[in-house]
Amino acid sequence: MTTVSIKTKAGLVEGVCDPKFAGVLDAFVTNFEARGEVGASCSVNLGGKAIVDLWGGKKAPDGAAWDRDTVSIIFSSTKGAMSLCAHMLADRGQLDLNAPIVKYWPEFGQNGKEAATVSMTLDHSVGVPHVRAVPKPGAFYDYDHMVDLVAKEAPFWAPGTRNGYHAITMSWTVGEIVHRAAKKRMGKFFQDEVAKPLGLEFWIGLPEEQDYRVAPMIQAVPTPQMMESRFFKKAMSDPSSASHCFMRDLAAFNPNSREGRAAEIGAGNGITNARNLAGMYAALANGGTLNGVRLVGSDTLARMGRVAMATHEDGTLVIPTRFALGYMKSMDNRHLSGTDSASCLLSDAAFGHVGAGGSIGFADPEAKLAFGYTMNQMGLGLLLNDRGQSLVDETYKALGYRSNASGVWAT
Repeated sequence: MTTVSIKTKAGLVEGVCDPKFAGVLDAFVTNFEARGEVGASCSVNLGGKAIVDLWGGKKAPDGAAWDRDTVSIIFSSTKGAMSLCAHMLADRGQLDLNAPIVKYWPEFGQNGKEAATVSMTLDHSVGVPHVRAVPKPGAFYDYDHMVDLVAKEAPFWAPGTRNGYHAITMSWTVGEIVHRAAKKRMGKFFQDEVAKPLGLEFWIGLPEEQDYRVAPMIQAVPTPQMMESRFFKKAMSDPSSASHCFMRDLAAFNPNSREGRAAEIGAGNGITNARNLAGMYAALANGGTLNGVRLVGSDTLARMGRVAMATHEDGTLVIPTRFALGYMKSMDNRHLSGTDSASCLLSDAAFGHVGAGGSIGFADPEAKLAFGYTMNQMGLGLLLNDRGQSLVDETYKALGYRSNASGVWAT
């Protein structure tokens, strides 16, 4: 391992890097020099061992350095952690993914959702991507209030008949099912059963004493290209659409407030850094068990990585999407007009999740690879921008993968 200390125009890049993965380091430095990175971390874990652990830049453009222990909100990359909780319960026989939701949460069975199944909450087909009514101020920080609203909401479509990205309501669909099945709230379940056993600094509901470590998020500046995208046009032209609600709800959440960090929002407010995000996926990249900590067995792991839902037009994002149960699969929309950073190119075996602005964590069981990337300068687009994708690309190249021309990284 090579110790890293490189000056960039955005600040110092530090950490360690296996020389074989020098391309990842080069891409990480280039992000600061040429792609507008402010502060970030990147981690590559292979066979359960961290072989790249980088951090650099600043917590704010004119602020303190982003150091080894800096963390940030990872938005929807949190969904990978929340979904893991559901799969762990299924693996233990405490949750049946094929059962009706009402088996665990009777109140959900109203207004056309009576027959919806647990798996539909994970594959984005359950039909409640948002609540139609404008949420009251601070609603997303009030867990019980949102659980009640989602239970009462009439679906946007008959559950199971199509899919549309459930950007934030998964916090209360999957989250409350985990709560009912585990007899403890999802954020606590994650801490007790995943983060603490694996020694991870990763929270869904940040303790106040950790607040000083958090790098505030910096919003991206809209561009004309973004405003011409099919998603933006749908959101602006149709106030009844899930796309419009997505944009409305994203604006209603303040990631830099104490309330936004402290709440349990399982679809969107996990706080960690790349080392710990990759550390969670490392167990899944290595058979479901790492350092004596068993998360899931082989059958569950196989189910977690299998495509469960794919569509030519996602009901929220208005692009083709591919999902496993709770996880994103490789999505190649580079050829699609009217899009802006709407791809996420992984291997066919990989599964994970991106977050708003461009963070990502994933596992690749075939390569025994786990990956994490977090940052504070948000990028535009629906999936990965060039900062995160460049790091993923260089990781696969270092492992001997040949090309992503097919839509997945292949050997």
